[in-house]
Amino acid sequence: MTPVAPQLEGLLQQFTTGRLPVRLRAWDGSETGPDDAPVVVLRSRRALRRLLWQPNELGLAQAYIAGDLDVEGDLTEGLRSVWQAVRERGLRPAAPRPADRARAASTALRLGALGPRPPAPPAPLAQLAGDKHSTARDRAAVSHHYDLSNDWYRLLLDPSMAYSCAYWTRPHDPGYGLAEAQRDKLDLICRKLDLAPGQRLLDVGCGWGALALHAAAHHRTHVTAVTLSRAQRDFVAARVRERDLGGLVDVELCHYRDLAGGGYDAVSTVEMGEHVGDTAYPDFAARLHSFLRPRGRLLVQQMSRGANAPGGGAFIESYIAPDMHMRPVGETVGMLEGAGLEVRSVQSLREHYDRTIAAWHATLERRWAEFVALGGEATARVWRLYLAGGGLAFRERRMGVDQILAVRPTPDGDSGMPPAPPHGPRPESAR
Repeated sequence: MTPVAPQLEGLLQQFTTGRLPVRLRAWDGSETGPDDAPVVVLRSRRALRRLLWQPNELGLAQAYIAGDLDVEGDLTEGLRSVWQAVRERGLRPAAPRPADRARAASTALRLGALGPRPPAPPAPLAQLAGDKHSTARDRAAVSHHYDLSNDWYRLLLDPSMAYSCAYWTRPHDPGYGLAEAQRDKLDLICRKLDLAPGQRLLDVGCGWGALALHAAAHHRTHVTAVTLSRAQRDFVAARVRERDLGGLVDVELCHYRDLAGGGYDAVSTVEMGEHVGDTAYPDFAARLHSFLRPRGRLLVQQMSRGANAPGGGAFIESYIAPDMHMRPVGETVGMLEGAGLEVRSVQSLREHYDRTIAAWHATLERRWAEFVALGGEATARVWRLYLAGGGLAFRERRMGVDQILAVRPTPDGDSGMPPAPPHGPRPESAR
């Protein structure tokens, strides 16, 4: 019998330009490809069937999530090799001719990989309806990702439940880890906003309340925290009660468009702007301006992406963050300025996100059996792929993340800002 792997290589080569940057191992144990390349294992004919029905990023992702396709060894290293081939060798999808398609169909038939319909998705896809970025659709998009379960995120994140890029001020200190880096990120935001006792902070897209609770507990600031996730709202409300912060933190379940009032001393929005949408962002920026009093400060922490890749890709948008939109940081700065805000500083935290995601990924692998028990094998594999790919995107500068500090000046231009806002870590004496 003819080994399967060489037949697979020939079939796949018809759909790509450039040599495949991986070694293939087929379900019959046969192998082909460079000896020093990452090994991609096709465990069954169903993996090939998925790729024939969907010869793109989503088809590959679904084959991996289902366990029909696997990467031997380090998944991140395997993904890195593929991206390197894309950059250096021009590997990209090819446009097969009719004769190529006929040969591919013949090979697939010979391998028993044809079927009348595509295999079912291995994990729940985001099912969104209605107008993009309507309140109902935004709520469904948020629920798909953030309502997975509080227990899942409690297992993955640090004790503060901060689900955003940390700020690693002492990355080489063996006693310094994710919890300390998240604390330093919260400190950095509060210093930039110059929070003080009695001030009012609006936290738009509050997550599980890490910033709101930190600002209230450490700065005695009155915080209004807003989320579209019921699971998050309930979690924050419970922590407010546990920590006796009821007089300082009010958590609301509502869309930012439904917020009334203003006059806040400070407004924060940490990795929520990616979910606003491109056409809705100017209105979002105008609302952030309207929430602030004159000389009030705004802190936006937001992910960015190159102009030719504004979303997260088919896998991210199908399984992780539907309707997400990212843009170059300069375009976001322009929208904030266009709303009447004065941008005072932009600080990149790109390398910090690589380290943050690496910490989450290490937790996922170390406690794999617990994650599988909580969400099932397919969901755990979704997250393994998500974290491996996400960390690599930040490391290779295909994605970025920035803190943008802005202010609402008075009509005569008074910002109330010091000459240089603090960007560094807390002084050792304050630790």
